[in-house]
Amino acid sequence: MTERSRDAASNTKPEGAKRGTAKRDAGRQSPKPKAAGGMSKRPTARRELVENEIFEQASLLFAERGYSGTSLGDIAEAMGITRPALYYYVKSKEDLLAKLVEQMSEGPAAEFAAIAADETLAPAVRLRKIAYIIAFQRASQPIRFQLLLRSEADLPPAAAKVHKAGIRVALTSLKQVIEEGVMKGEFRPVDARATALAVAGMCNWVAFWHNPDVHHYADEEAADHVSDMAVAMVMRPEHRTPEDAGPKAALALIRQDLDYLEQIIEA
Repeated sequence: MTERSRDAASNTKPEGAKRGTAKRDAGRQSPKPKAAGGMSKRPTARRELVENEIFEQASLLFAERGYSGTSLGDIAEAMGITRPALYYYVKSKEDLLAKLVEQMSEGPAAEFAAIAADETLAPAVRLRKIAYIIAFQRASQPIRFQLLLRSEADLPPAAAKVHKAGIRVALTSLKQVIEEGVMKGEFRPVDARATALAVAGMCNWVAFWHNPDVHHYADEEAADHVSDMAVAMVMRPEHRTPEDAGPKAALALIRQDLDYLEQIIEA
């Protein structure tokens, strides 16, 4: 990234993203259950640990036996707890997947849309914010994301609808920001849809390659690397960035190219 683009896109991590130490799938971003009256209540540390273990064991069993071949009793046995004890955290396999979709797809979607619509921020800043949120979630909760991928075909209709809507919002938000950056001359003239898919794919892949124990850097650092690359892949070089947007700015860039071509011909 150029110094200008790095300054524009720095310090854009969403509030609350940096929490705790770097532990794989440590549950720092676990959804906060709602108490009576719709008030949010912070889950206990034990509940977070147990829910993480449920998702991890379910992921392993679904991969080994398939969704239909796995029961809550199987998950309880793998965890070393009774089935009634498991019911305290999840009532059914459908409930488990619904909670997963709510956390991984539905929750971030509203945040993506709000960031994309915030015209007080430069496109580079907004792009980095969205990419960081996706990459950090994948880095900090890889087991949950992998479980969601493995279970997509088995999602109950209501959960599948929510999941697809979340994906659409994420891609639409990325596409919107990229298009605006191109129109303002801040980004290269890339295909917005293809670039949005590329950014999303790059962020999603963090769930498969990032391992703090192997790479020796935290989840936040992994998200930093990926979100920096997301911005760098679309930014114009410093000398190719027009001062203004619009046709006149585009003509100025064409004149630069013509001047360069003329120098080559004369040489």
